[in-house]
Amino acid sequence: MSDLEERFESEMVEIVYRRAGRETGYWASYFLRAVRRHGGVAAARRLLGGATPSKGLVKLRDKNRLDLAMEALVLKPEYATLFTDEERAIAARRLDEVSRSARAV
Repeated sequence: MSDLEERFESEMVEIVYRRAGRETGYWASYFLRAVRRHGGVAAARRLLGGATPSKGLVKLRDKNRLDLAMEALVLKPEYATLFTDEERAIAARRLDEVSRSARAV
């Protein structure tokens, strides 16, 4: 694993799991298991490959904390080389879709 992949995985655990749990009360245990089992980049790719946004993304939207979502982390410029343009586009589209669906309610 490269230093960049290690840094991404560390942020997945620290931001998307720990910080989100502390600040929102939503502890994404399934997400943490996926990161531990597959690694941060592979777990992110698996989530992005799903047909629909994850339950965790919807929960973070409901708490107005999309900044703590895995998709937001994927879009950070320093991690651009870890993901394809398509994966980054999916992450951006999901953030936009769940954000718009919250406003439509």
